[in-house]
Amino acid sequence: MLKGFKDFLLRGNVLDLAVAVVVGAAFTAIVTAFTNNVINPLIAVAGGANDLGWGYQILADNPATFINIGAVITAVINFVIIAAVVYFILIVPANAAKKRFITEPADKKASEADLLIQIRDILESSLETNGATASPDGAHAMTADKAANLEQTRE
Repeated sequence: MLKGFKDFLLRGNVLDLAVAVVVGAAFTAIVTAFTNNVINPLIAVAGGANDLGWGYQILADNPATFINIGAVITAVINFVIIAAVVYFILIVPANAAKKRFITEPADKKASEADLLIQIRDILESSLETNGATASPDGAHAMTADKAANLEQTRE
């Protein structure tokens, strides 16, 4: 049971996921600092002279009823920045590397019709190399040598 767990942990996918979580957490801290220190003041300017930022106070005497629209906009900006960086820095290069270095298996499972077509083509090419021709109704004609051999085996 522990060997299976160890194999699971040492697979490339799990290690890649662990690295992605650590890098994502570190990058999230950078983006959060950027939005808190650059974007939030810009959003607060749009909110006017309100000390709490851009939003609406439901009850005038209760600050807990403040609906903070600026915080929601900041969270959306955080998400968009992180998603863009992950996509353009991690996903696009990884997909390009997969296309360049990983080849798909050349032999895909053929359908029954494909196999029959291949057999027909092989038979036609072998008949052409032996000098035999096919009749118009689709039946294959025998070469003279093969017909003679067949007659000798019947006797």
